[in-house]
Amino acid sequence: MTDVDIEAFDAEIEPVDGPISDVSPPPRPVVAVVGLAPRCGASTVARWVAAALAARDPEGAAIISTVAPRGAGALRMPGAARLARGLGARSLEPVRAAGRLCLVDSEVHSPLSIAATYLAPLILDVGHGVPPDAALSVADHVLLVASPEVEPALAEVVAQSIARSAPEPTVVLDRALEDARWDGRADVVLPESRLAARRAATGREARGEIGLAVGELAAALEGSLWH
Repeated sequence: MTDVDIEAFDAEIEPVDGPISDVSPPPRPVVAVVGLAPRCGASTVARWVAAALAARDPEGAAIISTVAPRGAGALRMPGAARLARGLGARSLEPVRAAGRLCLVDSEVHSPLSIAATYLAPLILDVGHGVPPDAALSVADHVLLVASPEVEPALAEVVAQSIARSAPEPTVVLDRALEDARWDGRADVVLPESRLAARRAATGREARGEIGLAVGELAAALEGSLWH
């Protein structure tokens, strides 16, 4: 079965009509994704995690708060369409939907205002150089994303600093290479994959090795809310 066939099947089994329920929403993770360097892959990781959480959520969608959101024009799944309507009804427009994701501009809406909706898992994409304080104040999980060019010592220092006032971060090494400096110093290691990056851009789950690793991470993020 091809990716197109899989997506068509997904679209058929997800209910198209009906509003998102406001009654007794389940616990949903709020994840801050912090990049440790420019172009380290933090936004891509944020979308992978968001899509994985969306696939596990009853509504089949997730929210990403990011600067200058892109992704409109990609095929959106029914769950994302419903979520976009729900966010719009709560004055959180403009909303761009792509795949399983709804993208909200972090320069327009605060992390707190989005998190307070409890409509879906929320991923806060904190770009490099953007103060993370607002995102960290509402997050119940923090992912620190590094590329191989980042010094492991920097990740350790930043993680220790964040842990003083927010949840202890999970360090994610993206586009991992054979590098002895990083041995045992990243909690999650993701290989480079242009195909997976393209899927992230359209709001879909990663496949293959990255999909398995991100799926396990998403399960851990979601599962910890129940303990």
